[in-house]
Amino acid sequence: MSETLDRDIGSCKFVLATDLDGTFLGGSEEDRKTLYDWIEANRETIGLIFVTGRDPEFIAALCDGGVPWPEYVVGDVGTTIAKIGNGALEPIPALESDIAEAWDNAGDRVRSALDGKPGLTLQPTEFRYRVSYDMDPDMFDRSAIDAVEEMGFDWIASDGKYFDVLPKGISKGPSLKKLVSHLGVPPNAVLAAGDTLNDLSMLECGLPAVAVGGSEASLVERVQPLPHVYIAKAVGAAGILEAVQALDLHETPGADASDTQD
Repeated sequence: MSETLDRDIGSCKFVLATDLDGTFLGGSEEDRKTLYDWIEANRETIGLIFVTGRDPEFIAALCDGGVPWPEYVVGDVGTTIAKIGNGALEPIPALESDIAEAWDNAGDRVRSALDGKPGLTLQPTEFRYRVSYDMDPDMFDRSAIDAVEEMGFDWIASDGKYFDVLPKGISKGPSLKKLVSHLGVPPNAVLAAGDTLNDLSMLECGLPAVAVGGSEASLVERVQPLPHVYIAKAVGAAGILEAVQALDLHETPGADASDTQD
């Protein structure tokens, strides 16, 4: 694990807050290597936050496999806010207290209410403050949404195949903004990057943002009118570098980044 992870990223010139699947992990192997090498070569001036629906175990395995370690994680679609320490994710209680209160140990109630609903298959991981399903859009019907809303929770359907039940008012965007404020990171030094509808709140929250190339069409449609959101042509990792360069957030690998835009 990188020795830079315990440092204060509030003083970094630039902080990348990125979704994983399709975004930080998207694009060609060469594009990903260019982005990851650039980050590691500039850890004194670049901070890294993963903002993802993935759970802590997945993130640890990913980074042990060679992907740059972040300093912080907004995980589980915004219901986990944690720092990296002692080889693991360490939740930050002060930032999670309202999440826990809003969820109120509702996992069993949600699973019971949605049991047998058409088009939903419960994911095997039991998350602390959310319940997640694989979704078959051809089978799915409105009854699941009605059940979630009657219980007073939020829901997100994304990428045509996932359905998440979340505490009211909790998602990637609000949790990221809370973390950025807690760390003292200037908002205009952050780039939020995503590619599906479960990234919408992160791209809408007012921080500089990018919808990378290959993003879900519904996401692009929603963020197209927002002046703070850059719509990249390059896919995944290359789209992140394209946005960093276009928005002049940090020096980039230059020709390497611009060559990926066509």
